[in-house]
This record gives sequence, C-alpha cells and structure tokens, in this order.
Amino acid sequence: MCATAPNQVYCWDITYLPDGSGAICFLVCVLDVFSRYIVGWQVYAEESSQHASDLMKDICWRENIQPNQVTLHSDNGSPMKGSTMLATLQALGIAKSFSRPAVSNDNPFAESVFNTLKHRPQLPLKRFNDVSEARQWAERLIRWYNHEHRHNDIRFVTPAQRQCRIRYSYLKTTKSRI
Repeated sequence: MCATAPNQVYCWDITYLPDGSGAICFLVCVLDVFSRYIVGWQVYAEESSQHASDLMKDICWRENIQPNQVTLHSDNGSPMKGSTMLATLQALGIAKSFSRPAVSNDNPFAESVFNTLKHRPQLPLKRFNDVSEARQWAERLIRWYNHEHRHNDIRFVTPAQRQCRIRYSYLKTTKSRI
C-alpha cells in the first residue's frame, strides 16, 4: 500500500500502560500513514473489539471518511480481528489489511509512534493511578506529537502541518477547477 495523501491508509495498534493498582491500561492509536498524524486515540481499562469499533466510528465521523476511501492496517491481535470490529469496518466501507502471521514488525508506523511517546521525558516514572490519569498523559503527549514533534520522515514538519498542508493544497486546486 502507498499513501499519496491524507486519509487513504491508516494503521493502528494497542500498547499497554501500567497503572498503580497493578492493572494495565491500554492506549489505542490510529495513525494516518501519509502524514503520521494520530487521527484518533483512546485509553481503556481493557482491550476490546467493541472499544476499537467505537473509536473507528468516531474517527470516520470527524474526518468525514467516505466508503472505500481508507484502508486500515493492523497486526493480528484479537481486537483487530474481532467480529464487532470487522463488522464495523465493513459497514463503514473501510478495507482491512493485516500483518503477515508471526511477523512482529509488519506495523512499523504504529510501533514507531508508541516508541516515540514512551521515550519522552513526560512519561511518568511511577505507574498511573487510574485510567483517567493515563488519558490525561496520553492527551498531552499526542497533542505534542501531532503539533510540535518535527518528524524526520516527513521533511521535519509536524504531522499536523503535513495533514493540513496537503488538505489546503487539495482544496485550493479543487476550487480553481470549479
């Protein structure tokens, strides 16, 4: 797959964040491959195909995604292949793409985002007290990643700049053709 503009290819994954009770919170991120912009995220107390489905519906609504516009790539985890998620993707007209079985590095964009976020100095040295605290941390870091982090693979602009610059350019050329 090759993305030549925003909102063509998304990838997503889930990583864990330990909380203070000894439990684990799960950070779900959906990333636009072209711009590296995190188009949607959430922190949940458990992994679930239903949670992923709800997040994808929200992203499609906010990004005005039309049927057959986006391909969504993921690994082979159970939330990614759960019947609720697959039914939602089919209803939304989103094509599915999965990593090869037993290949751990087939989703490098999502893994790279998690690596960047988890190696920021803002990651608490102690565990999160609860899911709410983990969400607050994720919100700050994702805002930083999207709007301040200059990404070397997209010519040292921020993901938000890449996402918006292309949209603006597209709208400008579309208007001039009308």
